[in-house]
Amino acid sequence: MVQATARHLLVSTEEQCNTLKQQIEAGADFADVAKANSSCPSGAQGGDLGSFGPGMMVKEFDEVVFSAPLNVVQGPVKTQFGYHLLEVTSRG
Repeated sequence: MVQATARHLLVSTEEQCNTLKQQIEAGADFADVAKANSSCPSGAQGGDLGSFGPGMMVKEFDEVVFSAPLNVVQGPVKTQFGYHLLEVTSRG
């Protein structure tokens, strides 16, 4: 089964998500931005979600994680939890 590793951050508004994406694209470190802003417990680890397979995360995550290019920030991705930025770090 295909496995992926990814990191993400979670915020409550699309506007904040877009602002943080701009900061990362301008050179801010994803992990630092996640630690400072993410409301998900994974934020303490810089948003690291570890390794997981299809179906282990919500559908909206799966659609991005198993199709997006590696090491490119994706989002905002809206889920039942809020708005996410995702970065797929490996897949195989």
